[in-house]
Amino acid sequence: MTANWSPDSWRAKPIVQVPEYRDQASLGAMEDRISTYPPLVFAGEARRLREQLADVAAGRSFLLQGGDCAESFAEHSADNIRDFFRVFLQMAVVMTYAGAMPVVKVGRIAGQFAKPRSAPTEKQADRELPSYRGDIINGIDFDEKARNPDPERIVMAYRQSAATLNLLRAFAQGGFANLEHVHEWMLGFVTDSPQGHHYQEIADRISESIAFMRSCGIDADRVAQLRSTDFFTSHEALLLGYEQALTRLDSTSGDWYATSGHMIWIGDRTRQADHAHVEFCRGVNNPIGLKCGPSLEPDDLIRLIDILNPANEPGRMTLICRFGSKKVFDNLPALVRAVEREGRSVVWSCDPMHGNTIKAATGYKTRPFDLILSEVEDFFAVHRTEGTHPGGVHIEMTGKDVTECTGGAHAITEENLRDRYHTHCDPRLNADQALELAFLIAELLKRDRLAQNGRTAAIAS
Repeated sequence: MTANWSPDSWRAKPIVQVPEYRDQASLGAMEDRISTYPPLVFAGEARRLREQLADVAAGRSFLLQGGDCAESFAEHSADNIRDFFRVFLQMAVVMTYAGAMPVVKVGRIAGQFAKPRSAPTEKQADRELPSYRGDIINGIDFDEKARNPDPERIVMAYRQSAATLNLLRAFAQGGFANLEHVHEWMLGFVTDSPQGHHYQEIADRISESIAFMRSCGIDADRVAQLRSTDFFTSHEALLLGYEQALTRLDSTSGDWYATSGHMIWIGDRTRQADHAHVEFCRGVNNPIGLKCGPSLEPDDLIRLIDILNPANEPGRMTLICRFGSKKVFDNLPALVRAVEREGRSVVWSCDPMHGNTIKAATGYKTRPFDLILSEVEDFFAVHRTEGTHPGGVHIEMTGKDVTECTGGAHAITEENLRDRYHTHCDPRLNADQALELAFLIAELLKRDRLAQNGRTAAIAS
């Protein structure tokens, strides 16, 4: 995998979606400083995630990947991290129960700072400035000082990521993830949701299961797995100077790892096979995600998989499909058939967010909840037809009560968007919408599980 590769070999390749720093000397100094800092994650953690993703690829688990569109310095607080983690755990419990399989939990957090943009500049009135590319690069305010890429921001991003990871590890292992607590939070959602009756059956069955386990002496005080959980981080590996600075050689395996996060992914705009982002990612041993949009041809997908995972190792590759609700049947089946024909081991994941962004009449970017759900349903339908495993979902969400995506049980309208539209980039599902989506995905998982059980029983008879 690392033949003719080094952490800086990407610098000799063409590259897109990079900011133009005016002070290259300062940029180099900041990258050198970061390279001396401790790793944010450890090689053993990344290997554990690969093992769990191998189970997803084999159809034995399901991947839940989600979090902020773009983390910000301004919104960094313990409360925001706690609220996100709480909703994420609720979603995972619902999916685990309905699918009767483990859910691998991967957040878009502690590193999701850089964003690709459709244009390098933004114009307001008669003024044109560099586009906002995420807090690790520049500021969101529309003035020259804020929009000038600032190398010192990479140090700020590192420190925020370290603090976020510290709190997430405490939440995951310190009792906050207690299954009974998570279930109590979920019951609150069912009670408060206008569609709560629709999800009551799953909630009641989980309650019965917890009561049964408790009566058998199985509770969080006795079983560590009921009060803690594995939680991993991920982000788009867009700012390669930062990624290189945090790439380390693991002394136990002799492999290179990007220690900025457990999983990194390549975006739909940066997946050119002969470009810098693919070159960097092919050499690190982390799990790698690849965004697959409508322009990706089956032969090009196989070529990318072979570059990024030449040994065809299970758990290495996650294909994150983002087509839009009207384009799944036009694009996904050919990709699935090509991967199956060539015998490649991958995790299939659905990103129902990025292909369903529209501009509301009020001027806000938004994502209608019904289009998000439609893309997820079509993703499951394709895999049901092809006999493959719909391995996961990849969503942009927050634990806060924002109004950025329309629809859902609380029927957010385009007029409501201005109430609490807080995102720095793209619209996110709020806490209720995210949990509502989890219940709907749970029904799809349950349907597929029952169908599979029926086929197994028919074969056995």
